[in-house]
Amino acid sequence: MKFELQFFGATEEVTGSLYVIRTGQHTVLLECGLVQGGRKDELRNAEPFPVPIKDIDAVILSHAHIDHSGRVPLLAKRGYTGPVYTQNATRELCSIMLPDSGYLHEKDAEWENRKRDKKGEEPVEALYTRADAEDSLKLFRSFRYEESTEILPGLWLRFLDAGHILGSAIVELRCSDGTASRTLVFTGDLGYRDAPVMEPPKRLKHADAVLMESTYGDRLHRSFDETLIELADIFQRARASKGNILIPAFTVGRTQDLLYLMSQNYKRWGLADWHIYLDSPMGIEATKVYARFRHLYGAELFRPGSELPNLPNFHATMTTEESMGINTIRSGAIIIAGSGMCTGGRIHHHLKNNIDRAECHVILIGFQAHGTLGRRLVDGETEIRLWGETLPVRAQIHTVGGLSAHGDQADLIDWYRNFANRPPLYLVHGEPKAQQALQEKLRETLNAPASIAVRGQKIEI
Repeated sequence: MKFELQFFGATEEVTGSLYVIRTGQHTVLLECGLVQGGRKDELRNAEPFPVPIKDIDAVILSHAHIDHSGRVPLLAKRGYTGPVYTQNATRELCSIMLPDSGYLHEKDAEWENRKRDKKGEEPVEALYTRADAEDSLKLFRSFRYEESTEILPGLWLRFLDAGHILGSAIVELRCSDGTASRTLVFTGDLGYRDAPVMEPPKRLKHADAVLMESTYGDRLHRSFDETLIELADIFQRARASKGNILIPAFTVGRTQDLLYLMSQNYKRWGLADWHIYLDSPMGIEATKVYARFRHLYGAELFRPGSELPNLPNFHATMTTEESMGINTIRSGAIIIAGSGMCTGGRIHHHLKNNIDRAECHVILIGFQAHGTLGRRLVDGETEIRLWGETLPVRAQIHTVGGLSAHGDQADLIDWYRNFANRPPLYLVHGEPKAQQALQEKLRETLNAPASIAVRGQKIEI
């Protein structure tokens, strides 16, 4: 019985998840994500896929975040016509996120081609367009959690709640030839034990191999109570300085967590003194998907019978004109806008109007990959460039780690601990320092056969 896994993306780095599974005559892509980071990193997205597209029988996605799903439109553009399997809510979120990604690629190409035209250089083509993304959505097939389905002869797929974002899944793949079977479990991105909205990740008891993320493998998050106190302090200081608060937020997951926490701590954080703007068309649409799938979590995020968060001073700004109007506000605005790593989107406009103002505050609430503007702010850069203009960083920068949608080292070890047979464990989706620390801790505490996946490496399950 052949059941082989080969690593290609998110090996010794966080973004660009992509793995190849081979069973008998069949080939499956597990994840199909965009590489994110600096310009040099992102150029890798245009590279050929690691196997011929005609040989791919199916694609499986653990969740909707672009570093896990964002190359599906490119795959389809290059000729893939097979199924893309996801959890039900993931399919809905991808229908928002992938066309938005296509739009951003179109805009990037337009910007690049304006520069090339001035130099007399050949134009570039967008990685894929909004139309390409919308076409790829026709390939999606979705299932409920816990539903086991034979997607190819002898290959059974089951999604279990990973607790990371809405629809996020632990992927269980069981390969059987009728006499023997082998099981591969892939965590996708595992949620944090104190996640405000999502349910805790499901635990499994058996696997023959485990593929596990390691984003925060080298650290422990602050306790959730400490995080709430930290946010209360930031809001109090911002109120005293009479500026604005900018919160670059991932539009799926972190945004909804933040809106829920604001509703739960409305008085404690003095939020009646502010106007709260969700300045992200995609974030607004994603929040509506959270409302439609509220049966997947227990948190009371919305007003009864409504798709609006439980916040009396909440404003959803869909249009460009509404967004531009926010930039006339000098004080009293909390602006939640994408992207979470400050790599694009409306947050750039708000940074341009506020980053040089000492009375303003920027709260970074998620992982910031190397090469991103968000990472440079975390690392203390004193100047940033936006649209060719150099801006001094005078606003106060806050990094709040306790709101991560990823489990920390203790969460990851505790989740793996549930496997009674201690299956071989391969670490992906993490930077080398985090992976090495997690590998050592797993070996030390559980005697786990943990190794760090290397690009191109093959394993037999």
